[in-house]
Amino acid sequence: MAVIVIILELVGALGLFLYGMQVLSDSIQRAAGDRLKRALNFMTGKPLAAVLTGLGVTALIQSSSATTVMVVSFVNAGLLTLSQAVGVIFGANIGTTVTAWIVSLVGFKFSMSMIAVPLVGVGFVMATFVKKNRRVKDWGETAIGFGILFIGLDFLSHAIPKPGPEVLHFLAEFSELGYAATLIGVLIGTLFTVLVHSSSASTAVFITLAVEGVVDFRLAAALVLGANIGTTIDAFLASIGTKVAARRTAWIHILFNVIGTLWAVALFGPFLKLVDLMWPGPIEASVAQHVAMLHTVFNTINTVLFFPFMTQFTALVTRLVKEKPGEEERSRLVYVAAPIVSSPELNLLTAQKEIADMAGLARDMFARVRDDVRSPAADHAANLEEYGRLENYADQMREELARFLLECAGREMSEASQNNVGLMLRIVDELEGVTDQAYSLALIIERSRKKDVALPKDEIDSLQPYGLIVEQFLRFVSDNVNKPITEAQLAVAAEYEDKIDAMRDELKKRARKRLSAGAEVKAELAIIDLVRHIEKIGDHAFGVARALREFR
Repeated sequence: MAVIVIILELVGALGLFLYGMQVLSDSIQRAAGDRLKRALNFMTGKPLAAVLTGLGVTALIQSSSATTVMVVSFVNAGLLTLSQAVGVIFGANIGTTVTAWIVSLVGFKFSMSMIAVPLVGVGFVMATFVKKNRRVKDWGETAIGFGILFIGLDFLSHAIPKPGPEVLHFLAEFSELGYAATLIGVLIGTLFTVLVHSSSASTAVFITLAVEGVVDFRLAAALVLGANIGTTIDAFLASIGTKVAARRTAWIHILFNVIGTLWAVALFGPFLKLVDLMWPGPIEASVAQHVAMLHTVFNTINTVLFFPFMTQFTALVTRLVKEKPGEEERSRLVYVAAPIVSSPELNLLTAQKEIADMAGLARDMFARVRDDVRSPAADHAANLEEYGRLENYADQMREELARFLLECAGREMSEASQNNVGLMLRIVDELEGVTDQAYSLALIIERSRKKDVALPKDEIDSLQPYGLIVEQFLRFVSDNVNKPITEAQLAVAAEYEDKIDAMRDELKKRARKRLSAGAEVKAELAIIDLVRHIEKIGDHAFGVARALREFR
Protein backbone atom coordinates (compact mmCIF):
# COMPACT_ATOMS: atom_id res chain seq x y z
CA MET A 1 0.00 0.00 0.00
CA ALA A 2 2.82 2.39 0.87
CA VAL A 3 4.40 1.76 -2.56
CA ILE A 4 1.11 2.64 -4.31
CA VAL A 5 0.86 5.90 -2.32
CA ILE A 6 4.44 6.81 -3.24
CA ILE A 7 3.78 6.10 -6.94
CA LEU A 8 0.60 8.19 -6.92
CA GLU A 9 2.41 11.05 -5.20
CA LEU A 10 5.22 10.88 -7.76
CA VAL A 11 2.78 10.84 -10.68
CA GLY A 12 0.85 13.77 -9.21
CA ALA A 13 4.02 15.78 -8.52
CA LEU A 14 5.32 15.12 -12.04
CA GLY A 15 1.92 16.07 -13.46
CA LEU A 16 2.02 19.40 -11.60
CA PHE A 17 5.55 20.05 -12.84
CA LEU A 18 4.62 19.27 -16.46
CA TYR A 19 1.44 21.33 -16.25
CA GLY A 20 3.41 24.26 -14.85
CA MET A 21 5.86 23.97 -17.75
CA GLN A 22 3.00 23.90 -20.25
CA VAL A 23 1.30 26.97 -18.75
CA LEU A 24 4.67 28.73 -18.60
CA SER A 25 5.61 27.92 -22.19
CA ASP A 26 2.19 28.76 -23.66
CA SER A 27 1.86 32.07 -21.84
CA ILE A 28 5.41 33.18 -22.67
CA GLN A 29 4.82 32.37 -26.33
CA ARG A 30 1.65 34.46 -26.32
CA ALA A 31 3.25 37.34 -24.40
CA ALA A 32 6.39 37.34 -26.52
CA GLY A 33 4.79 36.40 -29.84
CA ASP A 34 6.04 39.50 -31.65
CA ARG A 35 9.56 39.05 -30.27
CA LEU A 36 9.58 35.42 -31.34
CA LYS A 37 8.53 36.49 -34.84
CA ARG A 38 11.40 38.97 -34.93
CA ALA A 39 13.74 36.24 -33.69
CA LEU A 40 12.67 33.98 -36.53
CA ASN A 41 13.18 36.83 -39.00
CA PHE A 42 16.70 37.15 -37.56
CA MET A 43 17.49 33.68 -38.86
CA THR A 44 19.42 34.13 -42.08
CA GLY A 45 21.80 31.97 -44.02
CA LYS A 46 24.42 32.66 -41.35
CA PRO A 47 24.77 29.52 -39.21
CA LEU A 48 25.78 31.38 -36.04
CA ALA A 49 22.66 33.58 -36.22
CA ALA A 50 20.47 30.47 -36.49
CA VAL A 51 22.21 28.83 -33.50
CA LEU A 52 21.78 31.94 -31.35
CA THR A 53 18.13 32.20 -32.37
CA GLY A 54 17.45 28.58 -31.41
CA LEU A 55 19.23 29.11 -28.10
CA GLY A 56 17.32 32.31 -27.31
CA VAL A 57 13.88 31.06 -28.31
CA THR A 58 14.27 27.81 -26.35
CA ALA A 59 15.59 29.59 -23.26
CA LEU A 60 12.56 31.87 -23.44
CA ILE A 61 9.81 29.28 -23.95
CA GLN A 62 11.54 26.64 -21.77
CA SER A 63 11.05 23.77 -24.20
CA SER A 64 13.41 22.40 -26.82
CA SER A 65 10.62 20.06 -27.95
CA ALA A 66 8.39 23.05 -28.73
CA THR A 67 11.21 24.75 -30.61
CA THR A 68 12.14 21.72 -32.71
CA VAL A 69 8.50 20.91 -33.49
CA MET A 70 8.08 24.55 -34.49
CA VAL A 71 11.15 24.30 -36.74
CA VAL A 72 9.88 21.10 -38.40
CA SER A 73 6.53 22.79 -39.07
CA PHE A 74 8.16 25.94 -40.44
CA VAL A 75 10.46 23.96 -42.75
CA ASN A 76 7.40 22.06 -43.95
CA ALA A 77 5.65 25.38 -44.70
CA GLY A 78 8.74 26.81 -46.40
CA LEU A 79 9.36 29.48 -43.77
CA LEU A 80 12.81 28.10 -43.03
CA THR A 81 15.35 26.29 -45.17
CA LEU A 82 16.96 23.05 -44.07
CA SER A 83 20.32 24.80 -43.53
CA GLN A 84 18.67 27.38 -41.25
CA ALA A 85 16.88 24.64 -39.33
CA VAL A 86 20.16 22.85 -38.54
CA GLY A 87 21.52 25.85 -36.66
CA VAL A 88 18.27 26.43 -34.78
CA ILE A 89 18.21 22.81 -33.59
CA PHE A 90 21.80 23.05 -32.40
CA GLY A 91 20.97 26.19 -30.43
CA ALA A 92 17.77 24.71 -29.03
CA ASN A 93 19.74 21.91 -27.39
CA ILE A 94 21.81 24.48 -25.49
CA GLY A 95 18.79 26.63 -24.64
CA THR A 96 16.94 23.72 -23.05
CA THR A 97 19.60 23.47 -20.31
CA VAL A 98 18.25 26.65 -18.71
CA THR A 99 15.52 24.64 -16.96
CA ALA A 100 18.08 22.39 -15.30
CA TRP A 101 19.91 25.43 -13.95
CA ILE A 102 16.67 26.93 -12.59
CA VAL A 103 15.94 23.64 -10.81
CA SER A 104 19.48 23.17 -9.48
CA LEU A 105 20.07 26.75 -8.32
CA VAL A 106 16.59 27.66 -7.06
CA GLY A 107 14.75 24.42 -6.46
CA PHE A 108 16.99 23.10 -3.69
CA LYS A 109 18.45 26.29 -2.24
CA PHE A 110 15.29 27.97 -0.99
CA SER A 111 11.90 27.04 0.36
CA MET A 112 10.01 26.64 -2.89
CA SER A 113 6.69 27.47 -1.24
CA MET A 114 8.15 30.88 -0.36
CA ILE A 115 8.73 31.46 -4.08
CA ALA A 116 5.83 29.57 -5.63
CA VAL A 117 2.88 30.86 -3.59
CA PRO A 118 3.66 34.58 -4.11
CA LEU A 119 4.23 33.91 -7.82
CA VAL A 120 0.83 32.24 -8.18
CA GLY A 121 -0.79 35.04 -6.16
CA VAL A 122 0.74 37.87 -8.18
CA GLY A 123 0.10 36.01 -11.42
CA PHE A 124 -3.53 35.43 -10.50
CA VAL A 125 -4.08 39.13 -9.84
CA MET A 126 -2.42 40.08 -13.16
CA ALA A 127 -4.32 37.47 -15.16
CA THR A 128 -7.72 38.04 -13.54
CA PHE A 129 -8.05 41.72 -12.72
CA VAL A 130 -6.01 43.38 -15.49
CA LYS A 131 -8.31 42.27 -18.30
CA LYS A 132 -7.89 45.25 -20.60
CA ASN A 133 -4.18 44.64 -21.15
CA ARG A 134 -3.72 41.27 -22.87
CA ARG A 135 0.06 41.36 -22.46
CA VAL A 136 -0.22 41.81 -18.67
CA LYS A 137 -2.63 38.85 -18.54
CA ASP A 138 -0.16 36.67 -20.44
CA TRP A 139 2.72 37.61 -18.13
CA GLY A 140 0.44 36.90 -15.17
CA GLU A 141 -0.16 33.40 -16.50
CA THR A 142 3.61 33.08 -16.96
CA ALA A 143 4.05 33.79 -13.23
CA ILE A 144 1.37 31.20 -12.43
CA GLY A 145 3.19 28.67 -14.62
CA PHE A 146 6.46 29.29 -12.76
CA GLY A 147 4.64 28.93 -9.43
CA ILE A 148 2.98 25.63 -10.39
CA LEU A 149 6.31 24.35 -11.73
CA PHE A 150 8.03 25.07 -8.39
CA ILE A 151 5.14 23.54 -6.42
CA GLY A 152 5.40 20.40 -8.55
CA LEU A 153 9.15 20.29 -7.97
CA ASP A 154 8.61 20.71 -4.22
CA PHE A 155 6.10 17.84 -4.15
CA LEU A 156 8.46 15.74 -6.26
CA SER A 157 11.33 16.19 -3.82
CA HIS A 158 9.10 15.24 -0.87
CA ALA A 159 7.46 12.31 -2.67
CA ILE A 160 10.79 10.59 -3.31
CA PRO A 161 11.67 8.64 -0.15
CA LYS A 162 15.17 8.68 1.28
CA PRO A 163 17.02 5.57 0.12
CA GLY A 164 17.47 2.83 2.67
CA PRO A 165 20.48 0.52 3.09
CA GLU A 166 19.04 -1.91 0.54
CA VAL A 167 18.85 0.76 -2.14
CA LEU A 168 22.36 1.99 -1.39
CA HIS A 169 23.67 -1.57 -1.56
CA PHE A 170 21.91 -2.11 -4.92
CA LEU A 171 23.38 1.11 -6.31
CA ALA A 172 26.85 0.08 -5.20
CA GLU A 173 26.48 -3.25 -6.99
CA PHE A 174 24.90 -1.57 -10.03
CA SER A 175 27.79 0.89 -10.32
CA GLU A 176 30.22 -2.04 -10.48
CA LEU A 177 28.71 -2.97 -13.86
CA GLY A 178 30.75 -0.14 -15.42
CA TYR A 179 29.76 0.70 -18.99
CA ALA A 180 26.78 -1.66 -18.78
CA ALA A 181 25.37 0.50 -15.97
CA THR A 182 25.93 3.62 -18.08
CA LEU A 183 24.17 2.08 -21.08
CA ILE A 184 21.24 0.95 -18.94
CA GLY A 185 21.00 4.46 -17.50
CA VAL A 186 20.94 5.98 -21.00
CA LEU A 187 18.20 3.55 -22.04
CA ILE A 188 16.08 4.34 -18.96
CA GLY A 189 16.56 8.09 -19.51
CA THR A 190 15.50 7.72 -23.14
CA LEU A 191 12.35 5.74 -22.36
CA PHE A 192 11.33 8.01 -19.48
CA THR A 193 11.68 11.13 -21.66
CA VAL A 194 9.70 9.50 -24.48
CA LEU A 195 6.90 8.93 -21.96
CA VAL A 196 6.83 12.46 -20.49
CA HIS A 197 7.66 14.22 -23.83
CA SER A 198 9.98 16.70 -22.15
CA SER A 199 13.72 16.49 -21.57
CA SER A 200 13.47 19.50 -19.23
CA ALA A 201 10.97 17.65 -17.01
CA SER A 202 12.91 14.39 -17.03
CA THR A 203 16.16 16.22 -16.25
CA ALA A 204 14.45 17.91 -13.31
CA VAL A 205 13.34 14.47 -12.08
CA PHE A 206 16.86 13.07 -12.45
CA ILE A 207 18.33 16.03 -10.55
CA THR A 208 15.80 15.45 -7.76
CA LEU A 209 16.69 11.74 -7.61
CA ALA A 210 20.38 12.66 -7.34
CA VAL A 211 19.77 15.25 -4.62
CA GLU A 212 17.71 12.75 -2.59
CA GLY A 213 20.46 10.14 -2.97
CA VAL A 214 18.34 7.67 -4.93
CA VAL A 215 20.90 7.70 -7.77
CA ASP A 216 24.55 8.70 -7.77
CA PHE A 217 26.08 11.31 -10.07
CA ARG A 218 27.29 8.77 -12.65
CA LEU A 219 23.85 7.24 -13.06
CA ALA A 220 22.19 10.68 -13.11
CA ALA A 221 24.62 11.67 -15.88
CA ALA A 222 23.67 8.60 -17.91
CA LEU A 223 19.97 9.32 -17.41
CA VAL A 224 20.43 12.90 -18.65
CA LEU A 225 22.29 11.69 -21.75
CA GLY A 226 19.38 9.35 -22.46
CA ALA A 227 16.96 12.26 -22.06
CA ASN A 228 18.71 13.98 -24.97
CA ILE A 229 17.76 11.03 -27.19
CA GLY A 230 14.21 10.72 -25.85
CA THR A 231 13.41 14.37 -26.52
CA THR A 232 13.70 13.79 -30.28
CA ILE A 233 10.42 11.84 -30.27
CA ASP A 234 8.34 15.03 -30.62
CA ALA A 235 10.18 16.22 -33.72
CA PHE A 236 9.88 12.74 -35.23
CA LEU A 237 6.12 12.61 -34.60
CA ALA A 238 5.70 16.12 -36.01
CA SER A 239 7.46 15.08 -39.22
CA ILE A 240 5.14 12.16 -40.01
CA GLY A 241 3.21 12.90 -43.20
CA THR A 242 5.14 16.09 -43.99
CA LYS A 243 7.31 17.10 -46.92
CA VAL A 244 10.78 15.66 -47.34
CA ALA A 245 12.50 18.82 -46.02
CA ALA A 246 10.56 18.58 -42.74
CA ARG A 247 11.40 14.89 -42.39
CA ARG A 248 15.07 15.69 -42.93
CA THR A 249 14.85 18.37 -40.23
CA ALA A 250 13.51 15.85 -37.73
CA TRP A 251 16.28 13.40 -38.55
CA ILE A 252 18.90 16.12 -38.16
CA HIS A 253 17.66 16.52 -34.59
CA ILE A 254 17.64 12.75 -33.99
CA LEU A 255 21.13 12.10 -35.42
CA PHE A 256 22.61 15.16 -33.71
CA ASN A 257 21.47 13.96 -30.28
CA VAL A 258 22.17 10.25 -30.83
CA ILE A 259 25.70 10.81 -32.21
CA GLY A 260 26.40 13.25 -29.39
CA THR A 261 25.29 10.72 -26.79
CA LEU A 262 27.50 8.04 -28.37
CA TRP A 263 30.69 10.08 -28.02
CA ALA A 264 29.73 11.11 -24.47
CA VAL A 265 29.20 7.46 -23.45
CA ALA A 266 32.42 6.37 -25.19
CA LEU A 267 34.37 9.04 -23.26
CA PHE A 268 32.22 8.84 -20.14
CA GLY A 269 35.03 8.93 -17.57
CA PRO A 270 36.95 11.88 -19.07
CA PHE A 271 33.64 13.65 -19.74
CA LEU A 272 32.65 13.48 -16.06
CA LYS A 273 36.10 14.74 -15.05
CA LEU A 274 35.62 17.73 -17.36
CA VAL A 275 32.30 18.48 -15.64
CA ASP A 276 34.07 18.30 -12.26
CA LEU A 277 36.60 20.86 -13.51
CA MET A 278 33.80 23.14 -14.71
CA TRP A 279 32.04 22.96 -11.31
CA PRO A 280 34.70 22.17 -8.69
CA GLY A 281 33.92 20.99 -5.20
CA PRO A 282 32.52 17.85 -3.55
CA ILE A 283 29.91 16.19 -5.76
CA GLU A 284 27.79 15.17 -2.76
CA ALA A 285 27.33 18.82 -1.76
CA SER A 286 26.53 20.11 -5.24
CA VAL A 287 25.20 17.16 -7.21
CA ALA A 288 22.29 19.22 -8.63
CA GLN A 289 24.69 21.79 -10.07
CA HIS A 290 26.95 19.02 -11.37
CA VAL A 291 24.05 17.46 -13.30
CA ALA A 292 23.01 20.85 -14.69
CA MET A 293 26.60 21.58 -15.70
CA LEU A 294 26.85 18.18 -17.38
CA HIS A 295 23.70 18.92 -19.37
CA THR A 296 25.07 22.28 -20.51
CA VAL A 297 28.61 21.06 -21.25
CA PHE A 298 27.30 18.09 -23.25
CA ASN A 299 25.05 20.18 -25.51
CA THR A 300 27.62 22.95 -25.91
CA ILE A 301 30.43 20.55 -26.88
CA ASN A 302 28.07 18.72 -29.22
CA THR A 303 27.20 22.00 -30.96
CA VAL A 304 30.86 23.07 -31.18
CA LEU A 305 31.80 19.70 -32.71
CA PHE A 306 29.03 19.76 -35.31
CA PHE A 307 29.08 23.48 -36.10
CA PRO A 308 32.04 23.47 -38.58
CA PHE A 309 30.46 20.55 -40.47
CA MET A 310 26.88 21.84 -40.76
CA THR A 311 26.96 21.74 -44.58
CA GLN A 312 28.33 18.19 -44.67
CA PHE A 313 25.90 17.05 -41.95
CA THR A 314 22.98 18.50 -43.90
CA ALA A 315 24.18 16.80 -47.08
CA LEU A 316 24.45 13.47 -45.23
CA VAL A 317 20.89 13.68 -43.93
CA THR A 318 19.69 14.72 -47.41
CA ARG A 319 21.21 11.54 -48.82
CA LEU A 320 19.81 9.36 -46.03
CA VAL A 321 16.26 10.74 -46.10
CA LYS A 322 15.20 10.57 -49.73
CA GLU A 323 12.10 11.91 -51.38
CA LYS A 324 9.35 9.30 -51.57
CA PRO A 325 8.58 7.89 -55.04
CA GLY A 326 5.92 10.05 -56.69
CA GLU A 327 6.16 12.76 -54.06
CA GLU A 328 5.16 15.94 -55.85
CA GLU A 329 7.40 18.96 -55.68
CA ARG A 330 4.43 21.12 -54.84
CA SER A 331 2.42 18.96 -52.50
CA ARG A 332 -0.83 19.56 -50.75
CA LEU A 333 -0.82 22.06 -47.90
CA VAL A 334 -0.45 19.91 -44.79
CA TYR A 335 -2.46 21.00 -41.78
CA VAL A 336 0.18 20.28 -39.15
CA ALA A 337 1.41 23.40 -37.38
CA ALA A 338 -1.68 24.52 -35.45
CA PRO A 339 -2.32 21.35 -33.42
CA ILE A 340 1.28 20.89 -32.29
CA VAL A 341 2.73 24.40 -31.96
CA SER A 342 1.12 25.94 -28.91
CA SER A 343 1.58 29.57 -29.94
CA PRO A 344 -1.07 30.80 -32.39
CA GLU A 345 1.09 33.89 -32.95
CA LEU A 346 3.77 31.67 -34.49
CA ASN A 347 1.25 29.51 -36.33
CA LEU A 348 0.20 32.67 -38.16
CA LEU A 349 3.69 32.83 -39.68
CA THR A 350 3.00 29.50 -41.37
CA ALA A 351 -0.33 30.78 -42.68
CA GLN A 352 1.29 34.01 -43.92
CA LYS A 353 3.89 32.05 -45.87
CA GLU A 354 1.13 30.00 -47.55
CA ILE A 355 -0.87 33.16 -48.32
CA ALA A 356 2.21 34.73 -49.90
CA ASP A 357 2.61 31.59 -52.04
CA MET A 358 -1.07 31.76 -52.96
CA ALA A 359 -0.71 35.41 -54.02
CA GLY A 360 2.26 34.44 -56.21
CA LEU A 361 0.25 31.57 -57.70
CA ALA A 362 -2.67 33.90 -58.55
CA ARG A 363 -0.36 36.50 -60.09
CA ASP A 364 1.60 33.98 -62.18
CA MET A 365 -1.55 32.14 -63.29
CA PHE A 366 -3.09 35.35 -64.65
CA ALA A 367 0.18 36.31 -66.37
CA ARG A 368 0.21 32.94 -68.18
CA VAL A 369 -3.43 33.24 -69.22
CA ARG A 370 -2.82 36.78 -70.47
CA ASP A 371 -0.05 35.45 -72.71
CA ASP A 372 -2.42 32.76 -74.00
CA VAL A 373 -5.07 35.37 -74.78
CA ARG A 374 -2.51 37.29 -76.85
CA SER A 375 -1.17 34.22 -78.67
CA PRO A 376 -2.96 30.93 -77.89
CA ALA A 377 -0.69 27.88 -77.71
CA ALA A 378 -0.96 25.23 -80.39
CA ASP A 379 -1.93 22.66 -77.75
CA HIS A 380 -4.15 24.85 -75.60
CA ALA A 381 -6.03 21.80 -74.28
CA ALA A 382 -2.87 20.71 -72.44
CA ASN A 383 -2.51 24.24 -71.07
CA LEU A 384 -6.12 24.16 -69.91
CA GLU A 385 -5.44 20.95 -68.01
CA GLU A 386 -2.52 22.63 -66.24
CA TYR A 387 -4.71 25.64 -65.38
CA GLY A 388 -7.26 23.22 -63.94
CA ARG A 389 -4.61 21.65 -61.70
CA LEU A 390 -3.50 25.08 -60.48
CA GLU A 391 -7.08 26.15 -59.81
CA ASN A 392 -7.77 22.93 -57.89
CA TYR A 393 -4.59 23.51 -55.90
CA ALA A 394 -5.79 27.03 -55.03
CA ASP A 395 -9.18 25.62 -53.94
CA GLN A 396 -7.37 23.15 -51.74
CA MET A 397 -5.23 25.90 -50.22
CA ARG A 398 -8.34 27.94 -49.42
CA GLU A 399 -9.96 25.00 -47.62
CA GLU A 400 -6.82 24.05 -45.69
CA LEU A 401 -5.90 27.62 -44.79
CA ALA A 402 -9.44 28.35 -43.62
CA ARG A 403 -9.31 25.30 -41.34
CA PHE A 404 -5.81 26.26 -40.20
CA LEU A 405 -6.76 29.87 -39.40
CA LEU A 406 -9.99 28.91 -37.65
CA GLU A 407 -7.98 26.53 -35.45
CA CYS A 408 -5.66 29.42 -34.58
CA ALA A 409 -8.62 31.73 -33.90
CA GLY A 410 -9.99 29.18 -31.42
CA ARG A 411 -6.90 29.60 -29.25
CA GLU A 412 -5.89 32.53 -27.13
CA MET A 413 -4.05 35.24 -29.02
CA SER A 414 -3.57 38.98 -29.02
CA GLU A 415 -6.35 41.28 -30.15
CA ALA A 416 -4.31 42.36 -33.17
CA SER A 417 -3.78 38.75 -34.22
CA GLN A 418 -7.48 37.97 -33.82
CA ASN A 419 -8.23 40.90 -36.13
CA ASN A 420 -5.62 39.74 -38.65
CA VAL A 421 -6.97 36.17 -38.72
CA GLY A 422 -10.32 37.40 -40.00
CA LEU A 423 -8.61 39.56 -42.61
CA MET A 424 -6.40 36.67 -43.72
CA LEU A 425 -9.52 34.56 -44.29
CA ARG A 426 -10.89 37.35 -46.52
CA ILE A 427 -7.61 37.57 -48.43
CA VAL A 428 -7.55 33.82 -49.03
CA ASP A 429 -11.08 33.97 -50.49
CA GLU A 430 -10.15 36.91 -52.74
CA LEU A 431 -6.99 35.19 -54.01
CA GLU A 432 -8.89 32.00 -54.73
CA GLY A 433 -11.36 34.17 -56.66
CA VAL A 434 -8.48 35.42 -58.84
CA THR A 435 -7.54 31.85 -59.78
CA ASP A 436 -11.19 31.05 -60.55
CA GLN A 437 -11.42 33.99 -62.93
CA ALA A 438 -8.08 33.14 -64.54
CA TYR A 439 -9.31 29.61 -65.17
CA SER A 440 -12.53 31.03 -66.68
CA LEU A 441 -10.41 33.07 -69.10
CA ALA A 442 -8.60 29.89 -70.18
CA LEU A 443 -11.97 28.16 -70.70
CA ILE A 444 -13.19 31.00 -72.96
CA ILE A 445 -10.07 30.64 -75.14
CA GLU A 446 -10.52 26.86 -75.36
CA ARG A 447 -14.25 27.13 -76.19
CA SER A 448 -13.51 29.64 -78.93
CA ARG A 449 -10.87 27.32 -80.38
CA LYS A 450 -13.20 24.29 -80.31
CA LYS A 451 -16.04 26.24 -81.99
CA ASP A 452 -13.67 27.74 -84.58
CA VAL A 453 -14.49 31.24 -83.40
CA ALA A 454 -11.65 33.47 -84.58
CA LEU A 455 -10.99 36.36 -82.21
CA PRO A 456 -9.90 39.36 -84.33
CA LYS A 457 -6.25 40.32 -83.74
CA ASP A 458 -7.05 44.03 -83.42
CA GLU A 459 -9.55 43.36 -80.64
CA ILE A 460 -7.15 41.01 -78.82
CA ASP A 461 -4.43 43.65 -79.07
CA SER A 462 -6.80 46.21 -77.55
CA LEU A 463 -7.10 43.97 -74.47
CA GLN A 464 -3.38 44.02 -73.77
CA PRO A 465 -3.14 47.40 -71.94
CA TYR A 466 -6.20 46.34 -69.94
CA GLY A 467 -4.63 43.04 -68.94
CA LEU A 468 -1.31 44.75 -68.19
CA ILE A 469 -2.95 47.09 -65.64
CA VAL A 470 -4.56 44.09 -63.90
CA GLU A 471 -1.24 42.21 -63.90
CA GLN A 472 0.48 45.23 -62.33
CA PHE A 473 -2.29 45.41 -59.73
CA LEU A 474 -1.76 41.73 -58.84
CA ARG A 475 1.96 42.33 -58.51
CA PHE A 476 1.25 45.25 -56.17
CA VAL A 477 -0.95 42.95 -54.05
CA SER A 478 1.61 40.14 -54.07
CA ASP A 479 4.42 42.48 -53.00
CA ASN A 480 2.42 43.85 -50.05
CA VAL A 481 0.52 40.78 -48.87
CA ASN A 482 0.63 39.97 -45.12
CA LYS A 483 1.63 43.48 -44.07
CA PRO A 484 -0.45 46.59 -43.34
CA ILE A 485 -0.49 49.11 -46.17
CA THR A 486 -0.72 52.87 -45.74
CA GLU A 487 -3.56 55.13 -46.78
CA ALA A 488 -1.38 56.32 -49.67
CA GLN A 489 -0.89 52.71 -50.84
CA LEU A 490 -4.64 52.09 -50.63
CA ALA A 491 -5.10 55.18 -52.81
CA VAL A 492 -2.75 53.58 -55.36
CA ALA A 493 -4.88 50.44 -55.26
CA ALA A 494 -8.04 52.52 -55.73
CA GLU A 495 -6.43 54.20 -58.74
CA TYR A 496 -5.73 50.78 -60.27
CA GLU A 497 -9.36 49.80 -59.65
CA ASP A 498 -10.71 53.01 -61.23
CA LYS A 499 -8.49 52.57 -64.31
CA ILE A 500 -9.64 48.96 -64.72
CA ASP A 501 -13.31 49.94 -64.44
CA ALA A 502 -12.89 52.80 -66.93
CA MET A 503 -11.10 50.53 -69.43
CA ARG A 504 -13.78 47.86 -68.97
CA ASP A 505 -16.53 50.34 -69.82
CA GLU A 506 -14.64 51.56 -72.88
CA LEU A 507 -13.90 48.04 -74.17
CA LYS A 508 -17.51 46.94 -73.72
CA LYS A 509 -18.71 50.06 -75.50
CA ARG A 510 -16.44 49.29 -78.47
CA ALA A 511 -17.66 45.69 -78.60
CA ARG A 512 -21.31 46.82 -78.68
CA LYS A 513 -20.53 49.23 -81.51
CA ARG A 514 -18.90 46.43 -83.49
CA LEU A 515 -21.95 44.25 -82.91
CA SER A 516 -24.19 47.02 -84.17
CA ALA A 517 -21.97 47.31 -87.23
CA GLY A 518 -22.48 43.62 -88.02
CA ALA A 519 -19.38 42.00 -86.47
CA GLU A 520 -19.45 38.27 -85.72
CA VAL A 521 -21.64 37.78 -82.66
CA LYS A 522 -19.80 34.84 -81.11
CA ALA A 523 -16.42 36.57 -81.37
CA GLU A 524 -17.69 39.79 -79.80
CA LEU A 525 -19.46 37.93 -76.99
CA ALA A 526 -16.22 36.08 -76.26
CA ILE A 527 -14.39 39.43 -76.11
CA ILE A 528 -17.02 40.82 -73.73
CA ASP A 529 -16.64 37.72 -71.52
CA LEU A 530 -12.87 38.17 -71.43
CA VAL A 531 -13.30 41.83 -70.44
CA ARG A 532 -15.77 40.90 -67.69
CA HIS A 533 -13.59 38.19 -66.11
CA ILE A 534 -10.45 40.36 -66.23
CA GLU A 535 -12.35 43.16 -64.47
CA LYS A 536 -13.46 40.73 -61.74
CA ILE A 537 -9.81 39.89 -61.11
CA GLY A 538 -9.23 43.60 -60.49
CA ASP A 539 -12.14 43.58 -58.01
CA HIS A 540 -10.57 40.67 -56.10
CA ALA A 541 -7.21 42.45 -56.03
CA PHE A 542 -8.84 45.57 -54.60
CA GLY A 543 -10.57 43.39 -51.97
CA VAL A 544 -7.14 42.17 -50.87
CA ALA A 545 -5.81 45.74 -50.72
CA ARG A 546 -8.71 46.87 -48.51
CA ALA A 547 -8.07 43.96 -46.15
CA LEU A 548 -4.38 44.83 -45.97
CA ARG A 549 -5.27 48.40 -44.99
CA GLU A 550 -7.07 46.99 -41.92
CA PHE A 551 -4.06 44.86 -40.88
CA ARG A 552 -2.44 45.64 -37.52
